[in-house]
Amino acid sequence: MNKQASAERIASSANGFVYVAIGLAAMLAGIYMILSRPAPMTGALFGLCMLTGAWCLAGLYMLQPNQAALMTLFGSYRGTDRADGLRWANPFYLKKKVSVRARNFNSEKLKVNDLRGNPIEIAAAIVWRVEDTAQASFDIDNYEAYVLTQAESALRHLALSYAYDNIDEPDAAATKAREITLRSGTDEVAAALKAELEARFAQAGIVVVDAKLTHLAYAPEIAGTMLRRQQAEAIIAARTKIVHGAVGMVELALNGLAERGLLQLDDERRAAMVSNLLVVLCSDHDATPVVNTGTLYN
Repeated sequence: MNKQASAERIASSANGFVYVAIGLAAMLAGIYMILSRPAPMTGALFGLCMLTGAWCLAGLYMLQPNQAALMTLFGSYRGTDRADGLRWANPFYLKKKVSVRARNFNSEKLKVNDLRGNPIEIAAAIVWRVEDTAQASFDIDNYEAYVLTQAESALRHLALSYAYDNIDEPDAAATKAREITLRSGTDEVAAALKAELEARFAQAGIVVVDAKLTHLAYAPEIAGTMLRRQQAEAIIAARTKIVHGAVGMVELALNGLAERGLLQLDDERRAAMVSNLLVVLCSDHDATPVVNTGTLYN
């Protein structure tokens, strides 16, 4: 049977300045009585005043903004005080101060495999804070160590759930545009990481303020190969666009000549013109004109 999760509740506390005043007044009253009115009962009243003053002063504690005091009495949880300033509570309460400020955690660079099995390096920055002090203190042995371990585990699982980048495959042309990858789906990946961290941190009463990848790269042993693949893909894409544009320009030129009747070309001359235009438009270097003094038929 699973143990029921702890739940934070408000502790009973009071303004500390009031108890400072009461404690000092009680002690001063006791001193005044012992000095000015010696009597058989004066000693007992003096002791009572001192005990009252000590009780008032012993229960004082101070909280800064975004700091909470978790109180227990002989191992029993009595509540959490989130009011800042000088506070007072039962002196027998054990008061453990817990910071509820936002904290930043930068993970180490982890070497993991992506969805396709490629080794990659990945790291993330996670902003988190304690939401439920009771859960963080009683349901988890050490919530700070818990955050570090679960964050690393979530980051590894994220890397295994997505590919680093799209890979051109003939049978994947239709799905490539819809595929979310670590490199292209920045917002989607960050949302998935935050959702998984929230699910893992819920047991510890911790909320995730923000989570984003800070480092993403192929592992050194395949980085050179993948860089050459990306360069080849870029060259192919550029060439494809150039050829597509060149074909359109050739078609436009031939249609323009035919419509205006400037030049009558048979199939052989048309083929030669198309070849020359494509060479000029698709070449990496400036074209060098050659003056033909003959004809195609000589």
